[in-house]
Amino acid sequence: MAQRSQVIQLYKNLLYLGREYPMGYEYFREKLKRAFMKNREVTDPEQIKVLLGRGEFVIKEIEALYMLRKYRTMKKRYYED
Repeated sequence: MAQRSQVIQLYKNLLYLGREYPMGYEYFREKLKRAFMKNREVTDPEQIKVLLGRGEFVIKEIEALYMLRKYRTMKKRYYED
């Protein structure tokens, strides 16, 4: 039951992060739903743990993408190219 709540929390976190995705929220939501539905039949706790780790990695990558975008915006504001 604990892994189920972790999976649900991961899904919610990814949906929250997808609000500002460069290709749009709808695109991100459809991709996310497809990815979770593809793995819905997984019942092995070790495999679920691996998939949760992959999801955490995706969260970090999305956050890095947003930070890079923020950095580039700030750079444009204060420095001429």
